[in-house]
Amino acid sequence: MSWETWGVFFLTETVLALSPGPAVLFVVSTALRHGGRTAVWANLGILSGNTFYFMLSALGLGAVLLASHELFTVVKWVGAVYLVYLGLRLIISPGGSEIGDSQDSSGAPEAGRARKVFRQAFILQAANPKAIMFFVALLPQFINPNENIALQVAVLALTSVTSEFVVLVGYGFAAGRLSHWAKRPGVTRTADRAAGTLLVGAGIGLGLTANR
Repeated sequence: MSWETWGVFFLTETVLALSPGPAVLFVVSTALRHGGRTAVWANLGILSGNTFYFMLSALGLGAVLLASHELFTVVKWVGAVYLVYLGLRLIISPGGSEIGDSQDSSGAPEAGRARKVFRQAFILQAANPKAIMFFVALLPQFINPNENIALQVAVLALTSVTSEFVVLVGYGFAAGRLSHWAKRPGVTRTADRAAGTLLVGAGIGLGLTANR
């Protein structure tokens, strides 16, 4: 892989990470509700989903998923339904119940919340058909078949994870600075409805795509 190819990949990945989508919406909504530190767990969950697809790409299994119309459609619908589910939970919540709230057996709500946010973010990204398309259709364009495939995938994976981590941390902590303001009476409800509506809209858009 040449430096020019790597540079184009880095630029492409950064632009895609900056573009508002389900991952960014989830990180921002988590940060508004719980602060930037909890949003880091959403970030890690999303990046774990990406790493999962890098592994599939390296093994060539991603192509099987993309080639199977039925399986790909199922994954699309899972992603669409999950987005709508998360959005509706925000919309109908009374303001005090939070998407990431949980309490583990040791009585530490922060730890339970972090685990739940991580799990939700992983599922969200793993069921995101855009992620599948990126890793199966776009990623191979940056790989030289005459060189070590595994090494190239590893380099691209590290580049992607690092780039997206920095971008999502930026989104998370920027939104986290507004979390105290967002928790004020009335503002929380409005923020919940706004974030929920965006997530439901993203889910509906994904569902319409799945129908085509």
